[in-house]
Amino acid sequence: MARPRADLPPAAALLALADPEGRLAVRVTPGAKSEGIEIDGGRVLVKVRAKPEDGKATAAVQELLARALGLAPSKVEMLRGATSREKLFRIPREA
Repeated sequence: MARPRADLPPAAALLALADPEGRLAVRVTPGAKSEGIEIDGGRVLVKVRAKPEDGKATAAVQELLARALGLAPSKVEMLRGATSREKLFRIPREA
């Protein structure tokens, strides 16, 4: 059985939540039943299936953000929160 596609908001909505330096704060839920990105009250909530072990969930979040923004995962840089549910990423402003 194929997995359902991740629920992703428009790239413009995510870019609007980034600060002028391109930093985007996200709250992560690892080990979720489905993957997706939700904007709730100005906060970015990311759900990934990957478990929080050996950086797998962080890598999944980075890939999901990149897919939502139409970027290569290497363009989405994690600044803070490798072992935390609260993470800070830098995204290029020209995305």
